Amino acid sequence: MKHTHAPSTTRLARLTRLALSLSCSLPWMLASGASHAGEHERAGRVPPPKPYVQECAACHVAYPPGMLPAASWTRLMNGLGQHFGTDASLDEKDVRLIHQWLMANADTRSRASAPVPQDRITRTAWFERKHRHIEPDTWRLPSVRSASNCMACHTGADRGQFGEHDLRMPQGLSARQRAAWDD
Repeated sequence: MKHTHAPSTTRLARLTRLALSLSCSLPWMLASGASHAGEHERAGRVPPPKPYVQECAACHVAYPPGMLPAASWTRLMNGLGQHFGTDASLDEKDVRLIHQWLMANADTRSRASAPVPQDRITRTAWFERKHRHIEPDTWRLPSVRSASNCMACHTGADRGQFGEHDLRMPQGLSARQRAAWDD
């Protein structure tokens, strides 16, 4: 007959400390991106400054800063007077606040040093790889309008969530496009 013993007091104390440590640090790990969430979903958890939401999200999704490297964000912030054909100028205080937040949370992985054509998120290697099966006609559907309209397919884009579980099929897809979507 095999005897099982209760864990020693010392071992039990260590396990209790470990459990407490994990329960206290887990929310911080998740907020900082230590989870297995999508790389850009992590960036969406960093609260944006109010002017970023008020100004930038008034025209498009408030893109998570991790979608572009710091150099691209700097060029975009320095060119707000001609922001993709629109005057998106802001007062200097808001520009500084937004720019600091973007720099603190921009993509810093080794691939971030690669230049991004026209500083467009839709031209990054990551975006092109993730959307390589999307036919060009899909971007022109009235329900989509362009590749930069993330909300057309990603229901959590406004919260920085781009995972596959947050996808919806846009309206107007042909039978062939719907079949490719399910692929």
